[in-house]
Amino acid sequence: MAVGQQIPVHPQAGFFGAGPYPARRAVIALTAVVAGFVLTAIWSAPFVDSVIGDSVANGLLGYDAKATPISSVLAGTLFAFVSGLAGSFTACNIAAFGAVAPLVGDQAGEKRSALKPLGWIAAGMLTVSVVYGVIVALVGTRMPQFDTAKTTGLSPRSVQSMIAFGVVGLVFLLMGLIALGILRNPFEGFTRRHPAAPLVLMGALIGGFLIGRPYPLFRVMFRSAAEQHNVLYGAAAFALQSLGNIVVMAVLFLILTRATGGRVQRWLAAKPARIATVTGVALLVGGTFTLLYWDVRVLGRLGIIWFPMINW
Repeated sequence: MAVGQQIPVHPQAGFFGAGPYPARRAVIALTAVVAGFVLTAIWSAPFVDSVIGDSVANGLLGYDAKATPISSVLAGTLFAFVSGLAGSFTACNIAAFGAVAPLVGDQAGEKRSALKPLGWIAAGMLTVSVVYGVIVALVGTRMPQFDTAKTTGLSPRSVQSMIAFGVVGLVFLLMGLIALGILRNPFEGFTRRHPAAPLVLMGALIGGFLIGRPYPLFRVMFRSAAEQHNVLYGAAAFALQSLGNIVVMAVLFLILTRATGGRVQRWLAAKPARIATVTGVALLVGGTFTLLYWDVRVLGRLGIIWFPMINW
């Protein structure tokens, strides 16, 4: 096969039905992983969490979101959505933007409703976040995310974050490798019959961010839901937190697919291998960052291992 020639496959063979795979898949995958590593090394949690996140939340709520107690269920539900929106660019949510490329790729080549794929992502996301919100309301402050006692250098809250985000990161990486055609999709028959399944899975992973999330504003909402022991409040608050997390992602997707007059879709459809490329790269960058930041970099901050970090 000539260098640079696309590798034809069945249109549904890719994890997202991406069509032909690019020829230099290994090089593309390695480049994406390196980009995820660099992003991990230069990431500044204080800047993103405080300068961006806190400023957005304080501006929308009109008060100091961290210092002001949640006074009622209504205030808590509003706080949940606003804090979710404010946390869009935090390290515990940045992988959500990996869904933009699969969403845009889903729109390439033909006219489809832009809201339907967003609906599938929301379905998977809300299933996880609502169930977890109910669990938090029932179990209360006995959840591991409230336990900060360090016995072996890591608190139960840190361990839970590492497990939750480690699993999410690994799944993102596997999906990226499948999207590029490096790994075979073990559920190819199922995804052919149910093409929305990968989007539902993507949504479930985004909902799973809440299971490990240590973001300070999220902890304020988390404690309110745990102390109330109100199942409906817990479910609503966690659902709104997740919805807030994907607002910016959804707007970006709509801009790329609608505000550009279809130019992005036409560019992707002109060479179908581009769909597999942008999908795989987005998932690999997001997966690498999530896994390295929440598992490897955490160990580096504790001095257990060495990991390069630029503090700013």
